[in-house]
Amino acid sequence: MDLTDESAVDLAVARAKDWLSRVAERPIAPAADVATVQEALGATLPPDPQAAVDVVGRLVAAVEPALIGSQSPRFYGWVIGGTHPVALAADWLVTAWDQNAAMRTTMPGTAAVEELAGTWLLDLLGLPASASVGFTTGATAANFAALAAARHRVLADAGWDVERDGLSGAPHVRVLAGAERHGSVDLALRYLGLGSAELAPADDQGRVDVPALATALADTTGPTIVVLQAGNLHSGAFDDVGSAARAAHAHGAWVHVDGAFGLWAAASPRLAHLADGLADADSWATDAHKTLNTPYDCGLAIVSRPADAVAALGAQASYLVDTATGHDPWTLVPEMSRRARGVPVWATLATLGRSGVVALVDGLVDAAQDLAAALRDVPGVAVLNDVVYTQVCVTFGDDERTAAVAAALRDDGEAYASTSRWRGVEVLRFSVSNAWTDAAEVRRTVDAVRRALGTVDRTA
Repeated sequence: MDLTDESAVDLAVARAKDWLSRVAERPIAPAADVATVQEALGATLPPDPQAAVDVVGRLVAAVEPALIGSQSPRFYGWVIGGTHPVALAADWLVTAWDQNAAMRTTMPGTAAVEELAGTWLLDLLGLPASASVGFTTGATAANFAALAAARHRVLADAGWDVERDGLSGAPHVRVLAGAERHGSVDLALRYLGLGSAELAPADDQGRVDVPALATALADTTGPTIVVLQAGNLHSGAFDDVGSAARAAHAHGAWVHVDGAFGLWAAASPRLAHLADGLADADSWATDAHKTLNTPYDCGLAIVSRPADAVAALGAQASYLVDTATGHDPWTLVPEMSRRARGVPVWATLATLGRSGVVALVDGLVDAAQDLAAALRDVPGVAVLNDVVYTQVCVTFGDDERTAAVAAALRDDGEAYASTSRWRGVEVLRFSVSNAWTDAAEVRRTVDAVRRALGTVDRTA
Protein backbone atom coordinates (compact mmCIF):
# COMPACT_ATOMS: atom_id res chain seq x y z
CA MET A 1 0.00 0.00 0.00
CA ASP A 2 1.25 3.47 -0.93
CA LEU A 3 0.90 5.69 2.17
CA THR A 4 1.44 8.78 0.02
CA ASP A 5 -1.56 8.03 -2.21
CA GLU A 6 -4.22 10.57 -1.22
CA SER A 7 -6.81 9.60 -3.82
CA ALA A 8 -9.02 7.83 -1.26
CA VAL A 9 -8.93 10.87 1.03
CA ASP A 10 -9.71 13.19 -1.88
CA LEU A 11 -12.67 11.04 -2.87
CA ALA A 12 -13.95 10.92 0.72
CA VAL A 13 -13.79 14.72 0.97
CA ALA A 14 -15.58 15.14 -2.35
CA ARG A 15 -18.34 12.70 -1.46
CA ALA A 16 -18.72 14.19 2.02
CA LYS A 17 -19.15 17.66 0.52
CA ASP A 18 -21.68 16.26 -1.92
CA TRP A 19 -23.61 14.69 0.97
CA LEU A 20 -23.63 17.94 2.91
CA SER A 21 -24.86 19.88 -0.13
CA ARG A 22 -27.87 17.57 -0.48
CA VAL A 23 -28.78 16.53 3.04
CA ALA A 24 -31.17 19.43 3.72
CA GLU A 25 -33.39 18.54 0.75
CA ARG A 26 -33.10 14.76 0.34
CA PRO A 27 -35.82 12.51 1.80
CA ILE A 28 -34.97 12.12 5.48
CA ALA A 29 -35.84 8.48 6.14
CA PRO A 30 -33.40 5.77 4.99
CA ALA A 31 -34.21 4.09 1.67
CA ALA A 32 -32.26 0.86 2.32
CA ASP A 33 -31.94 -1.61 5.18
CA VAL A 34 -29.02 -3.41 6.81
CA ALA A 35 -29.20 -6.47 4.57
CA THR A 36 -29.17 -4.33 1.43
CA VAL A 37 -26.09 -2.44 2.56
CA GLN A 38 -24.22 -5.60 3.48
CA GLU A 39 -25.06 -7.21 0.16
CA ALA A 40 -23.74 -4.16 -1.69
CA LEU A 41 -20.53 -4.16 0.34
CA GLY A 42 -19.93 -7.87 -0.12
CA ALA A 43 -20.58 -10.51 2.49
CA THR A 44 -17.11 -12.08 2.58
CA LEU A 45 -13.69 -10.68 3.44
CA PRO A 46 -11.68 -10.06 0.22
CA PRO A 47 -8.82 -12.54 -0.14
CA ASP A 48 -6.39 -9.89 -1.41
CA PRO A 49 -5.76 -6.14 -1.02
CA GLN A 50 -7.99 -3.75 -2.93
CA ALA A 51 -7.42 -0.18 -4.04
CA ALA A 52 -8.33 2.19 -1.23
CA VAL A 53 -10.11 4.60 -3.58
CA ASP A 54 -12.30 1.75 -4.83
CA VAL A 55 -13.17 0.75 -1.26
CA VAL A 56 -14.19 4.31 -0.39
CA GLY A 57 -16.31 4.55 -3.52
CA ARG A 58 -18.06 1.28 -2.75
CA LEU A 59 -18.61 2.33 0.86
CA VAL A 60 -20.32 5.56 -0.13
CA ALA A 61 -22.47 3.92 -2.78
CA ALA A 62 -23.65 1.21 -0.41
CA VAL A 63 -24.17 3.24 2.74
CA GLU A 64 -25.61 6.59 1.61
CA PRO A 65 -29.05 5.18 0.66
CA ALA A 66 -29.34 3.78 4.18
CA LEU A 67 -28.42 7.01 5.99
CA ILE A 68 -31.02 9.00 7.91
CA GLY A 69 -30.95 12.71 7.19
CA SER A 70 -30.33 13.73 10.79
CA GLN A 71 -28.54 16.91 9.68
CA SER A 72 -31.68 18.19 8.00
CA PRO A 73 -33.21 21.31 9.60
CA ARG A 74 -36.53 19.42 9.54
CA PHE A 75 -35.23 16.42 11.47
CA TYR A 76 -36.64 16.33 15.01
CA GLY A 77 -35.92 12.78 16.16
CA TRP A 78 -34.25 11.78 19.42
CA VAL A 79 -32.61 15.17 20.22
CA ILE A 80 -29.97 14.94 17.52
CA GLY A 81 -28.39 18.24 16.52
CA GLY A 82 -26.91 19.31 13.22
CA THR A 83 -23.23 19.96 12.58
CA HIS A 84 -21.54 23.34 12.35
CA PRO A 85 -19.10 23.36 9.41
CA VAL A 86 -16.26 24.49 11.66
CA ALA A 87 -16.97 21.60 14.06
CA LEU A 88 -16.87 19.16 11.15
CA ALA A 89 -13.60 20.66 9.92
CA ALA A 90 -12.08 20.41 13.40
CA ASP A 91 -13.28 16.83 13.71
CA TRP A 92 -11.58 15.91 10.43
CA LEU A 93 -8.36 17.43 11.75
CA VAL A 94 -8.72 15.41 14.95
CA THR A 95 -8.92 12.24 12.85
CA ALA A 96 -5.94 13.24 10.72
CA TRP A 97 -3.82 14.18 13.76
CA ASP A 98 -4.80 10.87 15.42
CA GLN A 99 -3.68 11.88 18.89
CA ASN A 100 -4.56 9.92 22.02
CA ALA A 101 -6.17 12.83 23.82
CA ALA A 102 -5.94 11.03 27.14
CA MET A 103 -2.36 12.08 27.92
CA ARG A 104 -1.67 15.71 28.76
CA THR A 105 2.12 15.85 28.93
CA THR A 106 3.03 13.68 25.96
CA MET A 107 0.30 14.98 23.63
CA PRO A 108 -0.14 18.57 24.79
CA GLY A 109 -1.64 20.04 21.62
CA THR A 110 -5.11 18.54 21.84
CA ALA A 111 -5.06 18.57 25.65
CA ALA A 112 -4.52 22.34 25.59
CA VAL A 113 -7.46 22.85 23.25
CA GLU A 114 -9.76 20.66 25.33
CA GLU A 115 -8.81 22.37 28.58
CA LEU A 116 -9.58 25.73 27.05
CA ALA A 117 -12.91 24.45 25.74
CA GLY A 118 -13.74 23.18 29.22
CA THR A 119 -12.89 26.54 30.79
CA TRP A 120 -15.11 28.35 28.31
CA LEU A 121 -17.97 25.90 28.88
CA LEU A 122 -17.90 26.38 32.64
CA ASP A 123 -18.00 30.12 32.14
CA LEU A 124 -20.85 29.93 29.63
CA LEU A 125 -22.95 27.66 31.84
CA GLY A 126 -22.25 29.51 35.08
CA LEU A 127 -20.69 26.46 36.73
CA PRO A 128 -17.79 26.53 39.21
CA ALA A 129 -14.56 27.54 37.48
CA SER A 130 -12.68 24.93 39.49
CA ALA A 131 -14.80 22.02 38.19
CA SER A 132 -13.33 19.34 35.94
CA VAL A 133 -14.65 18.72 32.43
CA GLY A 134 -14.24 15.26 30.92
CA PHE A 135 -15.09 14.55 27.28
CA THR A 136 -17.01 11.28 26.88
CA THR A 137 -18.75 9.40 24.08
CA GLY A 138 -22.14 10.86 24.96
CA ALA A 139 -24.56 11.73 27.73
CA THR A 140 -24.85 8.14 29.00
CA ALA A 141 -21.09 7.94 29.56
CA ALA A 142 -21.14 11.46 31.01
CA ASN A 143 -23.76 10.41 33.55
CA PHE A 144 -21.67 7.33 34.31
CA ALA A 145 -18.48 9.32 34.88
CA ALA A 146 -20.13 11.95 37.06
CA LEU A 147 -22.03 9.37 39.09
CA ALA A 148 -18.81 7.39 39.55
CA ALA A 149 -17.38 10.49 41.24
CA ALA A 150 -20.56 10.72 43.32
CA ARG A 151 -20.29 7.07 44.36
CA HIS A 152 -16.67 7.60 45.39
CA ARG A 153 -17.42 10.65 47.51
CA VAL A 154 -20.50 9.44 49.38
CA LEU A 155 -18.84 6.12 50.22
CA ALA A 156 -15.58 7.80 51.22
CA ASP A 157 -17.56 10.05 53.56
CA ALA A 158 -19.03 6.87 55.06
CA GLY A 159 -15.53 5.46 55.60
CA TRP A 160 -15.53 3.03 52.68
CA ASP A 161 -12.86 2.88 49.92
CA VAL A 162 -14.87 1.60 46.97
CA GLU A 163 -11.92 1.78 44.58
CA ARG A 164 -9.91 -0.55 46.81
CA ASP A 165 -12.59 -2.77 48.33
CA GLY A 166 -15.39 -2.75 45.75
CA LEU A 167 -19.09 -2.73 46.57
CA SER A 168 -19.36 -6.09 48.32
CA GLY A 169 -19.93 -5.29 51.97
CA ALA A 170 -20.08 -1.55 51.34
CA PRO A 171 -22.72 0.67 52.96
CA HIS A 172 -25.84 0.83 50.82
CA VAL A 173 -25.85 3.86 48.52
CA ARG A 174 -29.34 5.28 48.30
CA VAL A 175 -30.17 6.95 44.97
CA LEU A 176 -33.21 9.19 44.60
CA ALA A 177 -34.42 10.44 41.20
CA GLY A 178 -37.55 11.86 39.65
CA ALA A 179 -40.11 9.49 38.17
CA GLU A 180 -39.41 10.89 34.68
CA ARG A 181 -35.60 10.69 34.73
CA HIS A 182 -33.96 9.70 31.45
CA GLY A 183 -33.09 6.05 30.81
CA SER A 184 -29.38 6.91 30.57
CA VAL A 185 -29.45 7.56 34.32
CA ASP A 186 -30.77 4.05 34.89
CA LEU A 187 -28.01 2.65 32.69
CA ALA A 188 -25.29 4.59 34.48
CA LEU A 189 -26.53 3.42 37.88
CA ARG A 190 -26.65 -0.15 36.62
CA TYR A 191 -23.09 0.04 35.27
CA LEU A 192 -21.93 1.38 38.64
CA GLY A 193 -23.56 -1.45 40.58
CA LEU A 194 -25.93 0.91 42.37
CA GLY A 195 -29.15 -0.69 41.17
CA SER A 196 -32.37 1.16 40.48
CA ALA A 197 -33.10 4.58 41.89
CA GLU A 198 -35.94 5.24 44.30
CA LEU A 199 -38.39 7.39 42.39
CA ALA A 200 -39.90 10.61 43.66
CA PRO A 201 -43.17 11.67 42.00
CA ALA A 202 -43.19 14.17 39.15
CA ASP A 203 -45.76 16.72 38.03
CA ASP A 204 -47.61 16.72 34.71
CA GLN A 205 -44.57 18.20 32.95
CA GLY A 206 -42.13 15.69 34.43
CA ARG A 207 -40.60 17.98 37.08
CA VAL A 208 -39.66 16.26 40.32
CA ASP A 209 -41.92 17.01 43.29
CA VAL A 210 -39.43 18.78 45.58
CA PRO A 211 -41.52 18.51 48.81
CA ALA A 212 -41.93 14.76 48.17
CA LEU A 213 -38.20 14.50 47.52
CA ALA A 214 -37.48 16.35 50.76
CA THR A 215 -39.77 13.98 52.66
CA ALA A 216 -37.94 10.99 51.22
CA LEU A 217 -34.59 12.56 52.14
CA ALA A 218 -35.73 12.94 55.74
CA ASP A 219 -35.33 9.17 56.09
CA THR A 220 -31.71 9.30 54.87
CA THR A 221 -29.13 7.82 57.24
CA GLY A 222 -26.29 6.81 54.92
CA PRO A 223 -24.61 7.56 51.58
CA THR A 224 -27.12 9.24 49.26
CA ILE A 225 -27.13 10.54 45.69
CA VAL A 226 -29.93 12.69 44.26
CA VAL A 227 -30.33 12.81 40.47
CA LEU A 228 -32.14 15.78 38.94
CA GLN A 229 -32.77 16.80 35.34
CA ALA A 230 -32.39 19.93 33.25
CA GLY A 231 -34.70 19.32 30.30
CA ASN A 232 -37.31 16.57 30.46
CA LEU A 233 -37.21 14.12 27.58
CA HIS A 234 -40.79 14.87 26.53
CA SER A 235 -41.70 18.30 27.84
CA GLY A 236 -38.31 20.00 28.08
CA ALA A 237 -39.22 21.03 31.65
CA PHE A 238 -36.55 21.63 34.28
CA ASP A 239 -36.46 20.40 37.85
CA ASP A 240 -36.20 23.09 40.53
CA VAL A 241 -32.53 22.31 41.01
CA GLY A 242 -31.89 25.06 43.55
CA SER A 243 -34.60 23.96 45.98
CA ALA A 244 -33.91 20.27 45.48
CA ALA A 245 -30.16 20.76 45.98
CA ARG A 246 -30.70 22.63 49.24
CA ALA A 247 -32.89 19.82 50.53
CA ALA A 248 -30.39 17.19 49.43
CA HIS A 249 -27.34 18.94 50.84
CA ALA A 250 -29.10 19.38 54.17
CA HIS A 251 -28.96 15.58 54.43
CA GLY A 252 -25.40 15.23 53.11
CA ALA A 253 -26.43 13.95 49.69
CA TRP A 254 -24.54 14.42 46.44
CA VAL A 255 -26.59 16.18 43.73
CA HIS A 256 -26.14 15.24 40.08
CA VAL A 257 -27.92 16.96 37.18
CA ASP A 258 -28.62 15.14 33.93
CA GLY A 259 -28.76 18.01 31.45
CA ALA A 260 -28.09 16.21 28.18
CA PHE A 261 -29.69 18.97 26.09
CA GLY A 262 -31.13 21.31 28.71
CA LEU A 263 -27.95 22.36 30.50
CA TRP A 264 -27.30 24.80 27.66
CA ALA A 265 -30.24 26.95 28.82
CA ALA A 266 -27.89 28.33 31.47
CA ALA A 267 -25.95 30.13 28.72
CA SER A 268 -28.94 32.31 27.80
CA PRO A 269 -30.01 35.28 29.94
CA ARG A 270 -33.52 34.84 28.59
CA LEU A 271 -33.66 31.20 29.74
CA ALA A 272 -31.56 31.43 32.88
CA HIS A 273 -34.67 31.15 35.07
CA LEU A 274 -35.05 27.57 33.88
CA ALA A 275 -31.60 26.75 35.21
CA ASP A 276 -31.89 28.65 38.49
CA GLY A 277 -29.74 26.99 41.14
CA LEU A 278 -27.93 24.79 38.63
CA ALA A 279 -24.51 25.72 40.00
CA ASP A 280 -25.54 24.42 43.45
CA ALA A 281 -25.26 20.81 42.26
CA ASP A 282 -22.13 18.67 42.62
CA SER A 283 -21.94 17.23 39.11
CA TRP A 284 -23.53 17.64 35.71
CA ALA A 285 -23.79 15.76 32.42
CA THR A 286 -24.54 17.18 28.99
CA ASP A 287 -23.92 16.53 25.31
CA ALA A 288 -22.42 18.98 22.84
CA HIS A 289 -23.85 17.29 19.74
CA LYS A 290 -27.41 17.75 20.96
CA THR A 291 -27.48 21.53 21.36
CA LEU A 292 -24.09 22.99 20.43
CA ASN A 293 -24.27 21.08 17.12
CA THR A 294 -20.87 19.39 17.16
CA PRO A 295 -20.48 15.98 15.50
CA TYR A 296 -20.95 12.71 17.36
CA ASP A 297 -19.54 11.79 19.83
CA CYS A 298 -19.17 14.51 22.43
CA GLY A 299 -20.57 14.07 25.94
CA LEU A 300 -19.41 16.23 28.84
CA ALA A 301 -18.96 15.00 32.43
CA ILE A 302 -18.53 17.93 34.81
CA VAL A 303 -17.59 17.42 38.46
CA SER A 304 -17.38 20.26 40.97
CA ARG A 305 -14.49 18.71 42.91
CA PRO A 306 -12.06 17.24 40.38
CA ALA A 307 -10.33 15.10 43.00
CA ASP A 308 -13.50 13.00 43.26
CA ALA A 309 -13.50 12.35 39.51
CA VAL A 310 -9.81 11.45 39.52
CA ALA A 311 -10.23 9.12 42.51
CA ALA A 312 -13.13 7.32 40.81
CA LEU A 313 -11.82 7.11 37.26
CA GLY A 314 -8.04 7.54 37.37
CA ALA A 315 -5.36 4.84 37.52
CA GLN A 316 -1.61 4.57 37.88
CA ALA A 317 0.84 2.63 35.72
CA SER A 318 4.59 2.80 35.18
CA TYR A 319 4.21 3.34 31.45
CA LEU A 320 2.01 6.42 31.88
CA VAL A 321 3.65 9.83 32.06
CA ASP A 322 2.05 11.74 34.92
CA THR A 323 1.35 15.40 34.36
CA ALA A 324 3.06 17.86 36.67
CA THR A 325 0.09 20.21 36.70
CA GLY A 326 -3.63 19.85 36.07
CA HIS A 327 -5.33 16.53 35.43
CA ASP A 328 -4.61 14.05 32.68
CA PRO A 329 -7.76 13.84 30.53
CA TRP A 330 -7.96 10.07 30.97
CA THR A 331 -8.45 10.46 34.73
CA LEU A 332 -11.79 12.23 34.17
CA VAL A 333 -13.52 9.72 31.87
CA PRO A 334 -13.85 5.92 31.58
CA GLU A 335 -11.35 5.59 28.69
CA MET A 336 -7.56 5.53 28.74
CA SER A 337 -7.51 5.98 24.97
CA ARG A 338 -9.78 8.28 23.00
CA ARG A 339 -9.96 10.81 20.20
CA ALA A 340 -9.80 14.53 21.00
CA ARG A 341 -13.54 15.10 21.23
CA GLY A 342 -13.12 18.53 22.79
CA VAL A 343 -11.43 20.07 19.75
CA PRO A 344 -14.69 20.48 17.75
CA VAL A 345 -16.25 21.97 20.90
CA TRP A 346 -13.50 24.57 21.10
CA ALA A 347 -13.80 25.34 17.38
CA THR A 348 -17.56 25.83 17.63
CA LEU A 349 -17.30 28.04 20.71
CA ALA A 350 -14.49 30.07 19.15
CA THR A 351 -16.56 30.60 16.00
CA LEU A 352 -19.86 31.46 17.70
CA GLY A 353 -18.53 33.43 20.66
CA ARG A 354 -20.72 34.04 23.68
CA SER A 355 -23.43 35.93 21.78
CA GLY A 356 -23.53 33.27 19.09
CA VAL A 357 -24.11 30.49 21.62
CA VAL A 358 -26.91 32.53 23.18
CA ALA A 359 -28.45 33.11 19.74
CA LEU A 360 -28.18 29.39 18.97
CA VAL A 361 -29.96 28.30 22.15
CA ASP A 362 -32.59 31.03 21.97
CA GLY A 363 -33.16 30.24 18.29
CA LEU A 364 -33.89 26.59 19.05
CA VAL A 365 -36.46 27.62 21.66
CA ASP A 366 -38.02 30.15 19.28
CA ALA A 367 -38.37 27.48 16.61
CA ALA A 368 -39.93 25.01 19.06
CA GLN A 369 -42.43 27.56 20.30
CA ASP A 370 -43.28 28.64 16.74
CA LEU A 371 -43.75 25.00 15.77
CA ALA A 372 -46.05 24.37 18.73
CA ALA A 373 -48.11 27.46 17.99
CA ALA A 374 -48.52 26.50 14.34
CA LEU A 375 -49.41 22.89 15.13
CA ARG A 376 -52.09 24.04 17.60
CA ASP A 377 -53.83 25.69 14.63
CA VAL A 378 -53.98 22.41 12.70
CA PRO A 379 -57.33 20.63 13.25
CA GLY A 380 -56.89 17.31 15.00
CA VAL A 381 -53.54 18.16 16.60
CA ALA A 382 -53.10 18.52 20.36
CA VAL A 383 -49.86 19.84 21.91
CA LEU A 384 -49.47 18.14 25.30
CA ASN A 385 -46.60 20.01 26.93
CA ASP A 386 -45.81 23.54 28.02
CA VAL A 387 -43.16 24.44 25.45
CA VAL A 388 -40.58 26.12 27.68
CA TYR A 389 -37.55 24.80 25.86
CA THR A 390 -36.97 22.72 22.70
CA GLN A 391 -39.41 19.80 22.99
CA VAL A 392 -42.89 19.61 21.43
CA CYS A 393 -45.08 16.54 22.08
CA VAL A 394 -48.27 16.15 20.08
CA THR A 395 -51.07 13.66 19.58
CA PHE A 396 -53.54 13.26 16.74
CA GLY A 397 -56.45 11.75 18.63
CA ASP A 398 -55.99 8.14 19.73
CA ASP A 399 -52.78 6.10 19.77
CA GLU A 400 -53.51 4.35 16.48
CA ARG A 401 -54.07 7.62 14.63
CA THR A 402 -50.93 9.18 16.12
CA ALA A 403 -48.85 6.21 14.99
CA ALA A 404 -50.41 6.39 11.52
CA VAL A 405 -49.65 10.10 11.15
CA ALA A 406 -46.07 9.51 12.30
CA ALA A 407 -45.61 6.82 9.67
CA ALA A 408 -47.15 9.00 6.96
CA LEU A 409 -44.87 11.87 7.95
CA ARG A 410 -41.79 9.68 7.61
CA ASP A 411 -42.99 8.35 4.25
CA ASP A 412 -43.55 11.91 3.02
CA GLY A 413 -39.83 12.54 3.49
CA GLU A 414 -40.00 16.29 4.18
CA ALA A 415 -39.80 16.12 7.99
CA TYR A 416 -39.04 13.48 10.60
CA ALA A 417 -40.10 13.19 14.24
CA SER A 418 -39.88 10.23 16.61
CA THR A 419 -42.71 8.51 18.47
CA SER A 420 -42.78 7.83 22.19
CA ARG A 421 -45.18 7.23 25.05
CA TRP A 422 -45.78 9.96 27.59
CA ARG A 423 -48.47 10.35 30.21
CA GLY A 424 -50.00 7.08 29.09
CA VAL A 425 -50.51 7.94 25.42
CA GLU A 426 -48.65 7.64 22.13
CA VAL A 427 -47.01 10.94 21.16
CA LEU A 428 -45.05 12.31 18.24
CA ARG A 429 -42.07 14.16 19.69
CA PHE A 430 -40.46 17.05 17.84
CA SER A 431 -37.03 17.76 19.35
CA VAL A 432 -35.77 21.03 17.90
CA SER A 433 -32.01 20.63 17.99
CA ASN A 434 -30.66 21.88 14.65
CA ALA A 435 -29.20 25.38 14.44
CA TRP A 436 -30.65 25.78 10.94
CA THR A 437 -34.27 25.14 11.95
CA ASP A 438 -35.74 28.59 11.34
CA ALA A 439 -39.20 30.00 10.68
CA ALA A 440 -39.18 28.84 7.06
CA GLU A 441 -38.27 25.28 8.07
CA VAL A 442 -41.01 25.33 10.70
CA ARG A 443 -43.56 26.27 8.02
CA ARG A 444 -42.34 23.42 5.80
CA THR A 445 -42.62 21.06 8.76
CA VAL A 446 -46.20 22.08 9.52
CA ASP A 447 -47.13 21.69 5.84
CA ALA A 448 -45.67 18.17 5.96
CA VAL A 449 -47.77 17.37 9.04
CA ARG A 450 -50.88 18.60 7.22
CA ARG A 451 -50.06 16.32 4.27
CA ALA A 452 -49.52 13.37 6.60
CA LEU A 453 -52.87 14.01 8.24
CA GLY A 454 -54.50 14.16 4.84
CA THR A 455 -52.92 10.85 3.84
CA VAL A 456 -54.23 9.19 6.99
CA ASP A 457 -57.72 10.61 6.50
CA ARG A 458 -57.86 9.44 2.88
CA THR A 459 -56.87 5.90 3.80
CA ALA A 460 -59.05 5.63 6.90
